[in-house]
Amino acid sequence: VTNIRNTRSPHWRRWLGMENRCVVPFTSFAESNPNRARDGETNKWFAINDERPLAFFAGIHLQAHTSVRKIKTGMETIDVFAFLTTDPNAEVGAVHPKAMPVILTQASEIETWLSADWSEARHLQRPLDDDQLIELD
Repeated sequence: VTNIRNTRSPHWRRWLGMENRCVVPFTSFAESNPNRARDGETNKWFAINDERPLAFFAGIHLQAHTSVRKIKTGMETIDVFAFLTTDPNAEVGAVHPKAMPVILTQASEIETWLSADWSEARHLQRPLDDDQLIELD
């Protein structure tokens, strides 16, 4: 699993068509500050609200991707999945200032992500509004 943020990069552009898009269900997710993780800081967990309703990450399935994951195994063909990321909203940005996953909460957003041309679907690469996530205890 990897993150995709720079959708203008030729490296990722070929995977952004609807044939490679998927959604990944979640009820909560964790983020950590990459600069503080070395110091033993634990992950912070986020959800839409205390009831943890189902939401979806905008995902990409890099089907039968051939690459080197480990030098000792060399080239191998594997299924790889990625999450589309974007700038963080206020809640996630307080923990991870660089990025957050693209979160789809409406049926219309899921439909657009799965079936629209990239020219329309790309507009979903935005953070949730501030106050649309809570940090779980």
